[in-house]
Amino acid sequence: MARKFLYFVASMVILVLAGAFVFRLYGEELMEVAFVPDTEFTAQEVLETNVYDDPHMWLARPELVKGNPALWLPEGYSDTDPTVPEGKKAAVFFIHPTSFLARDRWNAPLDDKESQALARLYLRGQASAFNAAGDVWAPRYRQATLGAFLTEKPEGQQALDAAYQDVLAAFDYFVAKIPSDQPIILAGHSQGSLHLTNLLKDRVAGTPLANRVVAAYVVGWPVSVDTDVPEMGLDICAAPDQTRCMLSWESYAEPADYSRIVEVYNKTIGFNGEPRKDSKLLCTNPINGDIDSAAVASANLGTLVPNDDLSEASLVAGSVPARCDKRGFLLIGEPPEIGPYALPGNNYHVYDYSLFWSNIRADVQRRMAAFLAR
Repeated sequence: MARKFLYFVASMVILVLAGAFVFRLYGEELMEVAFVPDTEFTAQEVLETNVYDDPHMWLARPELVKGNPALWLPEGYSDTDPTVPEGKKAAVFFIHPTSFLARDRWNAPLDDKESQALARLYLRGQASAFNAAGDVWAPRYRQATLGAFLTEKPEGQQALDAAYQDVLAAFDYFVAKIPSDQPIILAGHSQGSLHLTNLLKDRVAGTPLANRVVAAYVVGWPVSVDTDVPEMGLDICAAPDQTRCMLSWESYAEPADYSRIVEVYNKTIGFNGEPRKDSKLLCTNPINGDIDSAAVASANLGTLVPNDDLSEASLVAGSVPARCDKRGFLLIGEPPEIGPYALPGNNYHVYDYSLFWSNIRADVQRRMAAFLAR
């Protein structure tokens, strides 16, 4: 499922470089030339034991205050009525999306400045939604390059597997470091959510840890209701105050064309060993906090709209609706004026968190309060 799922993310860059007409003629060929490494896969050195004890290995961690991107808030914003007491916060494990686009290697080095800067930018607009309900831990990891998603070469999967080993090491350290009774919130986006689906299957399902998970936000990655969810250890969040459950959505403006995603998705095998073909996607409505529902724009508490250089963003309430369609994609009405990075097919993948930032923030606090009140 991972291969080619981020096709549209890369296409954004191709459209800028090559023009829409050329892309329509030679899209996939251009993608491979531009992003897929032409080098052999080199196995990464196994990280030393307790390497994540070093604060430098984290983009966000509770003791990191200065320059911590997960602590960012829109200018002038404050929670008027926080529902989670300061001493009762959860520990949030957040896995950032792909920020490494180079094609000279299959996995990002940890000292790559460009990808690290982009990862910090992602955390500002995504992980910040969780900072009222918990202390955010966001590991640096040797992520797979974007080209790993755009090829059938075995090196693509090898790169993803290698990245996942770093995520597992960071998560194991995280669990060992936090208090044994502290509630946990799990979240990610795109490549980060791919790794989160595996982490739920490998580290949460069937373990006592599942009882500590307030919710898991598996955003920007397809999750099959029939073939994946039963193996991931958590129920679906069917109600806005439900806990020990998971949420997921993929955002498209209308008219939506997600045929490419479905084509790739239908060729994959679910966690239970059965084909995902024609199975329904988990679709959470982030405005309502439930599944397969619809919400009018006036119910959207605030969309993050960045300025031109992405240095700041403002909140705009009541501008974006949301409804789940029958296939399991989240439709957001006409294309919103939120920035230039919408992808072909009216795919708003880049903005999955930004579109509903205030509602996600409220959702996390509501579920955390319900968890503490058990």
